[in-house]
Amino acid sequence: MQMNDSQPIPASREKVWAALNDPEVLRQCIPGCQALEMTSPTDMTAKVVVKVGPVKATFGGKVTLSDLDPPNGYRITGEGSGGVAGFAKGGAAIRLEAVSENETILHYEVDSQIGGKLAQLGSRLIDSTAKKLAGEFFAKFGAVVSESPGDVSVGA
Repeated sequence: MQMNDSQPIPASREKVWAALNDPEVLRQCIPGCQALEMTSPTDMTAKVVVKVGPVKATFGGKVTLSDLDPPNGYRITGEGSGGVAGFAKGGAAIRLEAVSENETILHYEVDSQIGGKLAQLGSRLIDSTAKKLAGEFFAKFGAVVSESPGDVSVGA
């Protein structure tokens, strides 16, 4: 599945970049995220609970940041296993466009694959759930970044 979109964020590009690299901000914004920990400057481990139609699964996996171009963007990739529910893997290219001193457009292009029981649910249900989850993430991300006073700092 592939999807792309953009989200205006009422914050400077530097502040958005810092938030995209802050595991606590990401944990708050990822729907169903129970844990997200940095294991290196470009690697994280995650535990996420996702419900797709009748299937609810807990995924444990790894997230990697690559193609880092601060403060312009990066590529984030991840893969996880949900036991009998199956697996999920994918990534997103993130590009930040400064519109003004206090507004940034976050552009994203997502590609993902699933297998196992989840894949049997049908692409229409999977696609609509993925779009809903992406929408929830970016809406929450925009709210968290615009609410936080001053600069968000990595690891804070």
